[in-house]
Amino acid sequence: MSRVLLADDDATQLDLCARLLENGGHQVLVGYCVEEALRLVPTADVVVMDLRFRNADGYPDAQEGLSLIRRIRDSGCAAPLIVMSGWPEELHASPERTLVARVMIKPVRIAALLAAIRELVT
Repeated sequence: MSRVLLADDDATQLDLCARLLENGGHQVLVGYCVEEALRLVPTADVVVMDLRFRNADGYPDAQEGLSLIRRIRDSGCAAPLIVMSGWPEELHASPERTLVARVMIKPVRIAALLAAIRELVT
């Protein structure tokens, strides 16, 4: 069983995905915001995160997710990162792409996510 840090600011999506991952046999750590995710990073075997988090003005912004990727790596965490996004081009065009193990386009099929986690955490 892997400890999966699931980071997304959409509570509905986060809760649904967490239940599905738990049903898949994983222990799920939930980060509803960037700061909460960063606090949980040291305990995770793999990080599954959204790319867009709400900025200070309350709008979804890929820069928040890109910053989270950099901050995770700057913390010394070597856990694989899986980014889920409906706008993957925002990540592919950035230097942070090299810090990510997998990019999955939303909506993500749970079977594909479970397979990616299994492959990256073995």
